[in-house]
Amino acid sequence: MSSPSFFPQDIIIKKRDGGALAKEEIEFFARGVVNGQFADYQATALLMAIFWRGMTAQEVAWLTDAMMRSGDVIDLRDLPGAKVDKHSTGGVGDKVSLILAPLAAACGVMVPMMSGRGLGHTGGTLDKLESIPGFRVMLDVPEFRAILQQVGMAMIGQTPKVVPADRKLYSLRDVTGTVECIPLICASIMSKKLAEGIDSLVLDVKFGKGAFMKKKDDALALARAMVAVGKAGGKPVRALLTAMNQPLGRCAGHTTEVIESIECLKGRGPADLMEVTYALTGHMLILGGAATDEADARAKMATAIANGSALQKFREMCVAQGGDPRVVDDYSLLPAAKQIRALAAPAGASGFVSAVDALKCGHAIMALGGGRAAVTDKVDHAVGLSDLIKIGERVEPGTRLCTLHANDEAKAARAEELIRAAITLSPEPPAPESLIQDLVA
Repeated sequence: MSSPSFFPQDIIIKKRDGGALAKEEIEFFARGVVNGQFADYQATALLMAIFWRGMTAQEVAWLTDAMMRSGDVIDLRDLPGAKVDKHSTGGVGDKVSLILAPLAAACGVMVPMMSGRGLGHTGGTLDKLESIPGFRVMLDVPEFRAILQQVGMAMIGQTPKVVPADRKLYSLRDVTGTVECIPLICASIMSKKLAEGIDSLVLDVKFGKGAFMKKKDDALALARAMVAVGKAGGKPVRALLTAMNQPLGRCAGHTTEVIESIECLKGRGPADLMEVTYALTGHMLILGGAATDEADARAKMATAIANGSALQKFREMCVAQGGDPRVVDDYSLLPAAKQIRALAAPAGASGFVSAVDALKCGHAIMALGGGRAAVTDKVDHAVGLSDLIKIGERVEPGTRLCTLHANDEAKAARAEELIRAAITLSPEPPAPESLIQDLVA
């Protein structure tokens, strides 16, 4: 190994003391965590220094670019049309990607989507897709390209050669208390997205009880940072700030969310889920040149749902990625829980739902076995929630609060406790909360 042009300890000390790192120092760091010139304990020290001292916008842009170039960068320029992706910072019941990708593809935008797995109380797109029998998410780049060309969309996991620096740094952040750091979150998300070969990107930055960002101001800061990084990389990026205080839609889990997603593509989706889906997909169509404005985008999306072309894209994706397309018409082919039971409001309950705590609902999914405490944990695809009551709805004794899908009685009992604790009633209906609260572009 050749002698390093920098020494890790000097870079650590510089950031520890509040200095701004040079482009070459950041590139050495990103390269070093992959080739071993930056030992894990040294990388951890620098991550903690960044956590406390922060980074300038220029440093974040350099870090994102260096991480992106730590491995393969996919080149899709030879494929026709605009390539646009979407990323969500994660929430409970957030199955938007499963609806958005086929909807955008049906409207003429190519969607190369690399997604992640769930961690903690938030669900992951890859886990939901793997509820579909045979569905393969770990594809190599040639197969990814072939499916994009054939279907106009593909939803896969991060390949080992794409952004290896992020793979290493994320695992270190997860165990060293440096996950909630805006510069590091920004570089992690944007390096993976820019490595996909996209032309532009739409972001769903969530805040509230069920999001990683609890405060709107923090979510706004992250959105602005990611949009700035996109601009620095020559890629137009738009970010929507969306509320995540109650679960999105009426289902949470894996199989239950796949079913709800298919129902959305059939035109039977819940209003809140479709509002967020239409907003994000609409911006994808505008950035991709498939729509002139939001009204035009909305009309095109409504047509793609009504004529079945968006649902057909979902079928085509299933076939191309090894999944059973019959699940679109026969939900019994999906994993089913042994116990399916309704949770009813107790005697004496009366009023309107004023809160459905998304974090407690996410913890209920984990209690059932449908979440991960660690990346290596396996999930039970069959468990989850459906028919979840929403804020503003009337409750009387016996009203269904939700339906539990469980495979273990003790786990079901714990999940029931959490769901009941998540739901708050008030004498009067609460003022509605806007789901989409800001746009950063």
